[in-house]
Amino acid sequence: MQMAHNSTIYEIRGQKVMLDRDLAGLYGVELKAMNQAVKRNIERFPSDFMFQLTQDEWSVLRSQFVTANGRKTYG
Repeated sequence: MQMAHNSTIYEIRGQKVMLDRDLAGLYGVELKAMNQAVKRNIERFPSDFMFQLTQDEWSVLRSQFVTANGRKTYG
């Protein structure tokens, strides 16, 4: 897992992805509202549109946030 050039695009499982919180910020909506809209309209999205990180993947990603920011931002 590695961070791509743009600070909101990450490479996970060989795919370039954005976190839901970053997408919500990009579109100027609340995270909860965006996730609810996706769940209500899941048939409109391709099957590979989203996936949930494993606990290990999230731990590695969180450590990248700490390293990139020089301080702890989550947890």
